[in-house]
Amino acid sequence: MADGLAIAVCGAGIGGLASALLLARQGHHVTLFERFETPQPAGSGFMLQPTGLAVLDALGLFDRIAERGAWIDRLFGCSHPSGRVVLDVSYAALDPGYRGLAVQRSALFDLLYNAIRREAVTIRPGMTVLRGVNGTLEFEDYAAAGPFDLIVNALGTRSALSAHTPGRALAYGALWATLDWPEGGPFSPHALEQRYCRASKMAGVLPVGIAGEGQTPKATFFWSLHRDAYDRWRDTPLNDWKDEVRALWPETEILLDGITGHDALTYARYHHRTLAKPYGAGIVHIGDSYHATSPQLGQGANMALLDAFALAQAVATEGRAEIGPTYAQLRQGHVRLFQMMSRMFTPVYQSDSRALPILRDRIVGPLSGTWPAPALLGALVAGTMGFPLARLGLKRSQGRWDHRPSRQSIKTP
Repeated sequence: MADGLAIAVCGAGIGGLASALLLARQGHHVTLFERFETPQPAGSGFMLQPTGLAVLDALGLFDRIAERGAWIDRLFGCSHPSGRVVLDVSYAALDPGYRGLAVQRSALFDLLYNAIRREAVTIRPGMTVLRGVNGTLEFEDYAAAGPFDLIVNALGTRSALSAHTPGRALAYGALWATLDWPEGGPFSPHALEQRYCRASKMAGVLPVGIAGEGQTPKATFFWSLHRDAYDRWRDTPLNDWKDEVRALWPETEILLDGITGHDALTYARYHHRTLAKPYGAGIVHIGDSYHATSPQLGQGANMALLDAFALAQAVATEGRAEIGPTYAQLRQGHVRLFQMMSRMFTPVYQSDSRALPILRDRIVGPLSGTWPAPALLGALVAGTMGFPLARLGLKRSQGRWDHRPSRQSIKTP
């Protein structure tokens, strides 16, 4: 591999950009294909967990993303109208030094995209991939490209390169909007806060920091919505919906003022699927192309970053024929574990079930504060269950983001 491989990365999401950056730095000839004419981020604000942060640290981007994000110590949720605490997860219960970093997707996208532009990566926008055959990619409206020694499928859930496993559409999606952070308002700057009515209604508020230097801090607001109810929501007067949100969580009034029309909210639909084998002849699948799931555990971007790092390890250490199997060996155990956990936990917080919320509120919630549940929940949220960092030889940078959270900084309802 002294001369480097010819590698096509399909998709300029978080996983695709990280893969392109890692592989280009190894000296390979990387071409990045993206369907948008101008590559851009898609999706709401999210949390970088210790897993994803470890990959960004290895990429040399940790300090820059830390400057833009909001450090999160705790995930907290109450059930309406009882006020029962049904979600209370502290990173400190797992490790006093652990935190999450909530970011705007555009902040991380910009850092990764600008980093690959400084490398010898060929970027080809406006290219919609139709199929990949024998190392050659075929496109809508463009001539085929290739052959490539390796194709990296980072096109997401609906990827044409892994359409043979369509997955299952989840009943619930979420409306989301990125709004100005209400300084001095009712929300904690160091917590993801949520309110639930049974499992069919959920509102969430997450501080997500700044998109870039000199910009205003933001919050991402979420509202759970059944996929069959979206069209009806679009036809409902916005103030009727706002009344429903206020009834669940009156303190959101300060955020709802910033939502002036239906188009201010984006609706995200979710699927659940896992490829039985995340590679084929001359192709590997990463991120949602490999393992799509509900956002309830907040692992999507973090898993994609781990996939990218594992792939780069396999490319660096194996011959072409062994890249796929080695990549699968590094990632399959962790992926299967979290896909299973997502299937278990999602219906508890997002479903039409009436029995599961009762179980959650009256049994699971109270037991979650009893040892060893706090540490197990912390590992689940942090993404460290299954020891993925050790498997990849990644470590968090001691002394640079270790932190003991201040309880005074968290506003408990």
